[in-house]
Amino acid sequence: MSLAPIPLENLLLRPDLWRGDRLASLGTEPVASGFENLDAELPGGGWPRGGLIELMAGRQGIGEISLLLPALRRLEDSAPIALVAPPAMAHAPAWAAAFPLSRLLVVEAEGDDIAWSTELLLASGALGALLAWLPAKSSNKSLRRLQLAAEGRLSLAFMFRPPGSAGQASPAPLRLQLAGARQGLRVDVFKRRGPPCNHSLLLPVERPVSWQRRATAGPSVTLPSTRTLELVR
Repeated sequence: MSLAPIPLENLLLRPDLWRGDRLASLGTEPVASGFENLDAELPGGGWPRGGLIELMAGRQGIGEISLLLPALRRLEDSAPIALVAPPAMAHAPAWAAAFPLSRLLVVEAEGDDIAWSTELLLASGALGALLAWLPAKSSNKSLRRLQLAAEGRLSLAFMFRPPGSAGQASPAPLRLQLAGARQGLRVDVFKRRGPPCNHSLLLPVERPVSWQRRATAGPSVTLPSTRTLELVR
């Protein structure tokens, strides 16, 4: 008994298949990033759910958190947002300006426990979003486990990795390189489901105020540590 062939148009409705000259469609509704020129370059027109999103920043504190805040504000009101192994203490007043602190989960972890904690949280399906700072030596096997844990979920899964990770293979369907710019944040779409993006995007992201600039405000200003400032925005 021979099977009837499946029309090509039906196959192309699958989120894991797409034409090489077009951006892939998504199986779930994306979350708008808040930046029109970035959404235009993302498959589905926004941050995709149900898959890893790798953010490879040249350094910390260049506005990488500000890049994500517009999307985090758009999530369901009750959905928790988890921070796994943040490189600095989460600055409560800054996060409280975006959403109630009761929704924020902060997980302290080191080494292999970072990926383990991230995998369990993604597999729970209970989160609106997860931000994890993975160690430099994350194995491809570990990343595949995280991708499998994220698949089919409605949460956003942002993985911060060092810039040297760009030369390593990754199962993440979306990978972006971030660099500070005078006007905001420069974003290069390193990998996506669709044709290559051969130009950089300049986003008007508000960058954290440096210690030096805050210090000029005068002695009456109470300054948090430099590491805390990195996660103010």
